[in-house]
Amino acid sequence: MAVGGKAADRFPLALFSLTAGAFAIGMTEFVIMGLLPNVASDLNVTIPQAGQLITGYALSVAIGAPILAVATHRIPQKKLLCLLMILFIIGNGIAAIAPNYAILMGARLFTALAHGTFFGVGSILAANLVAPNRRAAAVSVMMAGLTVANIIGVPFGTFIGQHMGWRASFGSVVLMGIVTLIGIIALIPDIRQQESSSAIRQIRALLQPKLLLVLLTGAIGCSSLFTVFTYIAPLLQEVTGIAEYSVTWVLVLFGIGVTVGNILGGKLADWKLMPTLIAGFASLAAILAILALVDELPIAAVITIFIWGIAAFAVLPGLQVRIMTLAKDAPALASTSNHSALNFGNAGGAFLGGMVITNSGLGMLPWTGALLSLVGCVLAAVVYMWDRKVA
Repeated sequence: MAVGGKAADRFPLALFSLTAGAFAIGMTEFVIMGLLPNVASDLNVTIPQAGQLITGYALSVAIGAPILAVATHRIPQKKLLCLLMILFIIGNGIAAIAPNYAILMGARLFTALAHGTFFGVGSILAANLVAPNRRAAAVSVMMAGLTVANIIGVPFGTFIGQHMGWRASFGSVVLMGIVTLIGIIALIPDIRQQESSSAIRQIRALLQPKLLLVLLTGAIGCSSLFTVFTYIAPLLQEVTGIAEYSVTWVLVLFGIGVTVGNILGGKLADWKLMPTLIAGFASLAAILAILALVDELPIAAVITIFIWGIAAFAVLPGLQVRIMTLAKDAPALASTSNHSALNFGNAGGAFLGGMVITNSGLGMLPWTGALLSLVGCVLAAVVYMWDRKVA
């Protein structure tokens, strides 16, 4: 239920403290991408070894988040968010002063534990802060922090790292974490929550066939994104012919599209949830197919990538809310598991994309992403028909 009458009319200020947290988490996850050469040089490791700091983080989110969600399911949600942000601050603080690669990796793995559980619990709180017909929109506002991090936070953090050292980038993330913690303490109300079900009952709720199908749909959809996006820089440079210094601006444009798509997807999902997911995946398949056809034409490719960004994130708010409604006995665990599934999709997409490049070349990446999106569309349609059959 919504908190207070005003929450039904507009988004409460408390919601934006969750957005700040999503921004900080998005920044710590992705800022390392722009600093790999700096980290590798300073810690005397190879670029591929430094790259494992990204893979390790994603796998820690995927594996650790559901476990932490079960272990903390009896802690009140506001208190749990505060504890997660304290873990986040400590982890990034250790990363900022890490004397060697092993400690930096450990700090990344530790910090990642807060990631999925924060988004899982935060999504529940965001939905409870507004009227029922604005739940998906509220979730999209929180998730906007993650998308804005890619447009502003990551380039800014990279700039800091390149001019003041990579440790300063993690220091800036610590400051964002402190701001978020203060915002949560000051703004998030103590929402009365239902008595938490047992861990066994929560796990049983998570193992519903329909819920597992929705999680699989999200994972495949995320795979379609990262199959292409992981290798977007070489695709743009070697296939499209865009200069290296221009790739950053194309990625910023993609990030703007992602932010627009996230907000638009929340509004559409509040209107028609499952039709929005089906249309979103179908659009992704079509857009990636178009990219495969125009990827040698710079202007057409850049425009298509912007539209791809809109479509790629338009499905996320609807997925999150659908999962929360399916697992009424374990909404936080299910919501957290969604982020686990998405991170498995990230890793799987990157791996599949590498195989495609090795065997068929960069030009086949968009076709592969289109096929995965089409599979996601079919799975979403199956869930929709399942819903109608039950109704």
